[in-house]
Amino acid sequence: MAKTGKPLVIVESPTKARTIEKFLSGKYEVLASYGHIRDLPNNASEIPEAVKKEKWARLGIKVDENFEPLYIVPDDKKKRVAELKKALKDAPELLLATDEDREGESISWHLIQVLDPKVPVKRMVFHEITKDAIAEALANPRDLDVNLVKAQETRRIIDRLFGYSLSPLLWKKVAPRLSAGRVQSVAMRLLVERERLRIKFKLSQYWDLKALFKKLQKGATPDRFEAELTHIDGKRVAMGKDFVPETGQLDPKADVVHLEGPAAEKLKQDLLAEKATVTSVEEKPYTTRPYPPFTTSTLQQEGSRKLGFAARRTMQVAQLLYENGIITYMRTDSTTLSKEALDAARATIARDFGKEFLHPEPRIYKTKVKNAQEAHEAIRPAGADFPTLQSVRERFGDEAFKLYELIWKRTIASQMSDARGKRMSVDVKVGVASFRATGSTIEFPGYLRAYVEGSDDPDQELADRERILPELRVGENLETSTLEAISHETQPAARFTEGSLIKELERLGIGRPSTWATIVDVVLSRSYAFKKGTALVPTYLAMALTQLLEQYFKDIIDYEFTARLEDDLDAISRGEAHNIKYLQHFYFGNGHPGLLKLIAQGEELIDPRLINGIPLGTAADGRNLEIRVGRFGPFLSDGTQRASLADDLCPDEMTMERALQMLADAAKGPDKLGEHPQTGQKVYLKKGRFGPYIQLGEQVEGEDRPKMASLLPGMEPSALTLELALKLLEYPKSIGKHPENNEDIIVANGRFGPYIKCGSETRSIPAGGPSLIEVTVEQAVEILKSPRRRGGRTAAQPKILKDLGKHPSTEAPIVIKDGRYGPYVTDGTTNASLPRGVLPEALSLPEAVQLIDQRAATAPKKRGAKRGAPNKRAAKKPAPKKAATKKAATKKEPKAPKETVAAKATKSAKSKKKGPAAEPTTA
Repeated sequence: MAKTGKPLVIVESPTKARTIEKFLSGKYEVLASYGHIRDLPNNASEIPEAVKKEKWARLGIKVDENFEPLYIVPDDKKKRVAELKKALKDAPELLLATDEDREGESISWHLIQVLDPKVPVKRMVFHEITKDAIAEALANPRDLDVNLVKAQETRRIIDRLFGYSLSPLLWKKVAPRLSAGRVQSVAMRLLVERERLRIKFKLSQYWDLKALFKKLQKGATPDRFEAELTHIDGKRVAMGKDFVPETGQLDPKADVVHLEGPAAEKLKQDLLAEKATVTSVEEKPYTTRPYPPFTTSTLQQEGSRKLGFAARRTMQVAQLLYENGIITYMRTDSTTLSKEALDAARATIARDFGKEFLHPEPRIYKTKVKNAQEAHEAIRPAGADFPTLQSVRERFGDEAFKLYELIWKRTIASQMSDARGKRMSVDVKVGVASFRATGSTIEFPGYLRAYVEGSDDPDQELADRERILPELRVGENLETSTLEAISHETQPAARFTEGSLIKELERLGIGRPSTWATIVDVVLSRSYAFKKGTALVPTYLAMALTQLLEQYFKDIIDYEFTARLEDDLDAISRGEAHNIKYLQHFYFGNGHPGLLKLIAQGEELIDPRLINGIPLGTAADGRNLEIRVGRFGPFLSDGTQRASLADDLCPDEMTMERALQMLADAAKGPDKLGEHPQTGQKVYLKKGRFGPYIQLGEQVEGEDRPKMASLLPGMEPSALTLELALKLLEYPKSIGKHPENNEDIIVANGRFGPYIKCGSETRSIPAGGPSLIEVTVEQAVEILKSPRRRGGRTAAQPKILKDLGKHPSTEAPIVIKDGRYGPYVTDGTTNASLPRGVLPEALSLPEAVQLIDQRAATAPKKRGAKRGAPNKRAAKKPAPKKAATKKAATKKEPKAPKETVAAKATKSAKSKKKGPAAEPTTA
């Protein structure tokens, strides 16, 4: 019987669905899967009852049966799956339009396995969401690329094996709730190795001289210029590059003069009496070429440098631009531009900059990417007529505009003319010393007129790049106006930022465009690193874990091994390697111990007492000092005495002198402020991981903890008196009865500062309001009358905290408001609470759109809503009335046969085989 409905198109996100739907003229139904619709179980509750007792159930992979995975549809996806199945019933055709990379291919494969379509299935792929690209994709569909799926599923299984095998070992040997990720562990190792270099580094000082010379005869050009000391008696003066980066000490092989302070001052005085003469004048032309268009890595690096975006934020904004048809696909290694892009860029250059800025021929950039299936076009403005900067600002707000401006400028600059200029150098002899001055002029800015890497203002950058020297001739005498002795200090290796870490991962061949931002995010979110400014600082926990992995899992976190794994996955995706053999070698070994054996050896050999200690050194009195990682954080120890450490202490700041002082302070014990006048208990001022606090009495084993009180915001420990400490220890306390309901008014100092509680009502004492200690009943009543606050005001009269702009699809204004239960984002129809820990001022438009769309997709239908009324945000279908039984939930799904997906879809149900869906991990 012929199907009467529209062909069904499935994509990952509702934003992408809405954008595509606009180009299909109502002839197709477009729905979103909201990412993956099934995965390996996340916890015990998701494991089907039928297999819970199996040994492999927790792992979710049958390692002895060709690594067959156990896939489940999570509870939060079951409704979506039901809606997709219902939509498919009347559809004559299914088109899968997920992203054209490994993960997108995997999402499509899982959709086929779960939906089990009985209609023709086509794979629809495109690199940009424009009308022409969608038409092209419809006209030229392909079958599912099973090799791409195998590569992605192999990665998923390897990561599962690594994490679920190694994490329990870390819980036993280091601390509970730790997580071991295959690539995150390698990234963590990079941060730790850089910090170790900084710890070993010893600061050195070196000096040089800076001179200001003046022409004796004025001319048309400037008559003054600066020059730096380069040689003394023909021997080069030491510079920063002559010091060993790892130690900060002068390289013994360097044949240089190491100028120190007194010698520099003496040389300065001697040279002031000498004549200055020009000994050399050189002028050479130079040419620089533009950078290639953005790849994922270079976009993340520039987003960090220029915009201060975290890698995750850059990808979120780029995803928003891609899904709305503004840029091409944002996960790519390729620097290639299509003919359409080349034509559009060159037309823009000729129109906006002039033909002289247009390179004579289209510039073609080569990429080193091995996997052509993932080497899409570079990230560029979409379409044959690039969206304007102003239109993007109006539709998506400032963040999207700023990132799009980078992409637009970089794309345009890549097709512009070379920049041309002249570089000049002048050598000046003054007694035994030689000085050099360098300068440059830009004769033609070329591509620099549009884009300068690391600069937001090309015009200003052009001015800064020019340094004009006066017209000079060899033998010309000069006046030495000033001489200045300048000291320099060697600098340790810079810590990684998000951008530079991603650049290093890319250089090592570790990870892929779709994973870099997640890698950085995981390292930060799991307390393996924290940010100091933009720098990533590893924690002592990260240092202990890296120490363990280097000793017992060296091969697995080896940089080359991890990079080879990426190459092997690429080979699997091209059909050149066998995925099951690779998994067997990884887990069981192949000429080297596999993961299984390494875990067993770790269980037997790893001594927690040794692995959790990070040696600091030996003190003058013979004590061995070390940092130990305990269950409640890091602490300093000499074997007898301990001192707790702040979580945000940079490891390279822990010197021997500082450590000895901390131990000495700890040995003194807490500061005794006095005794409680009624109980006689001692009152102490102590310092903990989270700052100073007051303690009443001693901790007695087996008894309740003594009473403690935090200091009030802004209160300095040095100003604390016994009288004030005793007052703080009184809280929480009642200050009186509420005149209206006669309930106690309780005043307390909580985690988020001082607050007032009366019955079920709670209010923070506002900044600038009365002190906790001095607040009166009348003041408390007035504060309780104010709207409930949790970062915001009442739901009855919500205050707008931030205007984010318009929803890219509905054009509805999106704002952040203050609600009774905290800040929330709304488009006037759908409200979505901000996630815990997210500040209103930090929320971006792309993040707000995502929150609203997710809420719209999962929110229950309001009572009284008109039946059959369409959802503007996502064409959702009601879930089937019949609930899935346990038997149905654990039903094994069919394997994908070897013939094409289209052929599979037309086969009868009789040909289906029972058994887990594990085709991608079989031969």
